[in-house]
Amino acid sequence: MKGLSGMPATDTCVTAVIEQGCEFVGKLSFYGTVRIGGVFRGQVITPDTLIITEGARVEAEIDAGVVIVSGEVSGSIRATHRVEIYKPAVFRGDILTPSLSVEDGVLFEGSSKMVHVV
Repeated sequence: MKGLSGMPATDTCVTAVIEQGCEFVGKLSFYGTVRIGGVFRGQVITPDTLIITEGARVEAEIDAGVVIVSGEVSGSIRATHRVEIYKPAVFRGDILTPSLSVEDGVLFEGSSKMVHVV
């Protein structure tokens, strides 16, 4: 089921937002759900959920439980549960996760490895 943004609806509340017009450079660690809609460069570490919305530009090493992407990402994703990529996403990099979903129309340049991640 998709929400108003065209992305899957989630039952969890968003803990923090980096919205369009905002730029963050550095290391972001959190619990809960964070949504990035602006520009982010650096590292993300969470056991929980990261949502990268349409219009976002992310250059990062991401280590998360769940990663949902519909923006532009360059870097690496290591997810312990799953990665979901929805159009009009552009992904360039490497993904390591036990579950990967890529919607038709997504630009994916890189590699993926589906293994149990500890």
